[in-house]
Amino acid sequence: MELSARFESFKYDLFQRRTALSIPAKLSLALGFAVLTGLLAQIKFYLPFTPVPVTMQTFAVLLAGVTLGRWWGGASMALYAGLGIAGIPWFANGGSGFGPTFGYLFGFILAATLIGYLTDRISQGFSFSRIFGLMAGACVFLIYIPGCLWLGSWLGLSGREVNVSSIISMGVLPFIAGDVIKIFIAALIGMVITPKRNATDGSRLPSRPF
Repeated sequence: MELSARFESFKYDLFQRRTALSIPAKLSLALGFAVLTGLLAQIKFYLPFTPVPVTMQTFAVLLAGVTLGRWWGGASMALYAGLGIAGIPWFANGGSGFGPTFGYLFGFILAATLIGYLTDRISQGFSFSRIFGLMAGACVFLIYIPGCLWLGSWLGLSGREVNVSSIISMGVLPFIAGDVIKIFIAALIGMVITPKRNATDGSRLPSRPF
């Protein structure tokens, strides 16, 4: 019990220090997660029926939100997208960013921002099911939907006939199995690193079940 209490105190202190970091330090962490996202984007493979590659980027997006918190989680993904558009060759498709995957890039910013905000503002400890559900919801509503909307527009402008079924088959279905695994691992990490008391007011939170 004493070891567990010390670990919880360590996590709480770590989160408190994270919020008290200087702007340059927070910017450095955000840039670090942008670089991690760019590196994971290089772990990719293409399926013959979709222009969107399967990558490891979603894992970095989820961890950025939990680790950096509100604003800075989203800022890390904004740095990734902005620097890639500016010319750093770290996008999965190797282009300027305005290809078929641009909607997913925008979704990365939204997802990391929401997860970071809720991590900072949560009033109860993160159970595994709660953080898994949060991350899964962020993937579906904040990554898949913007990604599919842009993908449909891009395909239409390219002269291809598209419908809802074809967009889902190209922009969602190929990634579900891999994203479930990435969400599972990220949720485990998030459950471990987030304190059981609120990082804003220091109040104790009830024990969280696995």
